[in-house]
Amino acid sequence: MISRTRLPETRANGRMVWAPGGTFQMGSDNHYPEEGPAHPVRVDGFRIDRHPVTNRQFGEFVYATGHVTFAEIPPDPKDYPGALPDMLYAGSMVFTPPPGPVDLGDWQQWWRFLKGADWRHPYGPESNILGLEDHPVVHVTYSDARAYAQWRGLDLPTEAEWEFAARGGLDGAEFAWGDEFAPGGKRMAKTWLGEFPHLNRAPNGFKYTSPVMAYPANGYGLYDMIGNVWEWTSDWFNPRHGFDTAKSCCTPENPRGGAEGHSYDPVLPTIRIPRKVLKGGSHLCAPSYCRRYRPAARHAQPIDTSASHVGFRCVKRG
Repeated sequence: MISRTRLPETRANGRMVWAPGGTFQMGSDNHYPEEGPAHPVRVDGFRIDRHPVTNRQFGEFVYATGHVTFAEIPPDPKDYPGALPDMLYAGSMVFTPPPGPVDLGDWQQWWRFLKGADWRHPYGPESNILGLEDHPVVHVTYSDARAYAQWRGLDLPTEAEWEFAARGGLDGAEFAWGDEFAPGGKRMAKTWLGEFPHLNRAPNGFKYTSPVMAYPANGYGLYDMIGNVWEWTSDWFNPRHGFDTAKSCCTPENPRGGAEGHSYDPVLPTIRIPRKVLKGGSHLCAPSYCRRYRPAARHAQPIDTSASHVGFRCVKRG
């Protein structure tokens, strides 16, 4: 529960870190097709949150502004033609592990749209965030994240800014800390340990999210850029990077993603909900299922969809 007083600063105090800017190799040609083509990009220097926004920080924002998140508002039937009335309720997507092995090609085996799930109740109406004050806030849509950023006088990072920061100066490295996933057997990020999605060995005793800064920082002093929660960026998702590097004579500077109209899911042609780029992977990324615990990895998220493994952090330019 978030207290209705200003909470004291803690180790999760949200200080920002300077990312110096420069040219780096963005994307990858070695993993998922949406990560390519790998190409040089230049970004200007910017400040970025040291860690994802926490429940504590988001609670201060809600207390100060009265903001109501998208997950707490019942859907408008006009926005979902054909939907049954008893299916239109406030809620969010919650990871719900099955009792045993399932078909990994069917994500509905472990995801449920759960009534009453929101940032205060991350696992459903009977749950709360007591003891999770320094964990990343989850169940926030793109509009929720942007509202928080604007309240602080900040913005959400572009995909290029986010990836530059995540690399921490290690241009071309596989991970945010180098080329070995667990150097010397040391786990460097909050990712799945066990057999996905039914067996979770819960590293450090945290079954799902972990407190921010529980794992080592990257070369820029940034925490949780990989794992823990996926993070919103301000760029529209395209199946490939949103500009044609093959036809460009110059290194793109401060690039933005493609057009909104190209972000719709081609698998669902009748659902016209645009999607933004998520970065960083989450605590649900597992070698047997999702190897997106890398700076180059990217994922498409509809702007109206929140989930128990999606959060964000902010940037300040100039």
